Amino acid sequence: MKIRVLIAGFQHETNTFAPSKAHYSNFERGEGFPQMARGVDVLAMRDINLPIGGFILEAEKLDYELVPIIWAGASPSAHVTEDAFERISEEILIAARREQVDAVYLDLHGAMVAEHVDDGEGTLLKRLRDIVGHDVPIVASLDLHANVTELMFANSNALVAFRTYPHVDMAATGAKAAVLLSWLLENKRELERVSKRLPFLIPINSMCTLLEPAIGLYEQLESLESSQVLSLSFAPGFPAADFPECGPVVWGYGTDEAAVEHAVQQLYQKMVNEESYWKVEFLSPDDAVIEAMRLSASADCPVVIADTQDNPGAGGDSNTMGMLRALLKHGATQAAIGLIFDPAAVAKAHRAGVGAFVEMELGGQSMTPGDAPLAGRFEVVSMSAGCCQFDGPMMNGMRVDVGPAVCLKIEGVLVGVSSGKTQMLDRNLYRMVGIEPEKMKILVNKSSVHFRADFQAMAHAVLVAKAPGPMIADPADLPWKNLPIGLRTSPMGKPFDKQA
Repeated sequence: MKIRVLIAGFQHETNTFAPSKAHYSNFERGEGFPQMARGVDVLAMRDINLPIGGFILEAEKLDYELVPIIWAGASPSAHVTEDAFERISEEILIAARREQVDAVYLDLHGAMVAEHVDDGEGTLLKRLRDIVGHDVPIVASLDLHANVTELMFANSNALVAFRTYPHVDMAATGAKAAVLLSWLLENKRELERVSKRLPFLIPINSMCTLLEPAIGLYEQLESLESSQVLSLSFAPGFPAADFPECGPVVWGYGTDEAAVEHAVQQLYQKMVNEESYWKVEFLSPDDAVIEAMRLSASADCPVVIADTQDNPGAGGDSNTMGMLRALLKHGATQAAIGLIFDPAAVAKAHRAGVGAFVEMELGGQSMTPGDAPLAGRFEVVSMSAGCCQFDGPMMNGMRVDVGPAVCLKIEGVLVGVSSGKTQMLDRNLYRMVGIEPEKMKILVNKSSVHFRADFQAMAHAVLVAKAPGPMIADPADLPWKNLPIGLRTSPMGKPFDKQA
């Protein structure tokens, strides 16, 4: 008899300070993820750089019989609605009651907060454990930005997180989860687990594993794995979820508890000793544009600016106008920005047609202090159905549909505008609206780090700007209420004090 493994995915990264919630319809569309899939359609994800894809390929090598249930993901935002959480969770739980399986694999994010539960993944895993019992192993893959909780640890047999940001190892992480599951099924016993929580929050920009200090930390992590320490993970966390277990965690699994403890302690101590290295310096919108214009004047490839505080991959709505205003203020030319999420502007441009000039107010709907719609006269340069396939390292092969889209021009700036919201993590999103990114002097990307996977190699330089937006880049600037007393809200920052 083949080993039967139930597989499912439920992904959301929740910014509890963001303006827009994740409804069931957001998961149906998928937004920056694939559209919701069920049954055998889940197995088609084997060819996408997602954790479940890597798990499927590895599980097929192991000759497991897979029981696919559902895969659902939505762009980061504020809380997942109770309706969406319960409807998607219940499909997984009903299947667990119905199917006689030997194991369970879940493709999770690890930073989901719903309207009614702070710990979305822990809640789902606890409900699942209550159904399948303690003899059925449950393993899950997690995003590098997971806020890993004790409830998640207590109700799973193994959790394994990405090691790259941009996340180019998603499928590889799913494959690692399958290997750990194989060990659990073959040995029919628990792995030893050790975990330690770090005493400070980390800005997402400093988590980039293309740069120090993250690159060195993950190199050491890999070097510490051994025959006794089977798996080590470090999740720097998602520092925009206001609940007590927000923050970085390092953990490991192995056959020898002392060996796992030693490895985890080494990583923890490195983090504590190098806390100051994780601080980030940001440019103002004006300074970023001025520097980009200076650098690009003699360059033969674009300077890329990250509009990090309006990153739709971290809870932004991708429609703040601070960076576009700065480009116009300083007379930038051969510049492009994208993608701006503004369905009404797209509809107006499509009605006008290519070549038309349209008076409109663009963006500025996030209600962010210091931001407002940009009124201007825009030329409609091109129109698009809003569909493309990613060719870059992240989510390679995934097809994306952001709805009708358009390229507008105002003065020397091209503006990619879409009806759906997605992070600028692949150059084909620019090409989709008729902008050739390599021909630009300056590119302003609505992203924090993921864009680096496809843009860094072709960029003359990368700058990070801090324009007004919903995704506060420095967690010390957020109005926290529910963190544990004493947790530092940024590297070397002040400890959280609820009374302060």
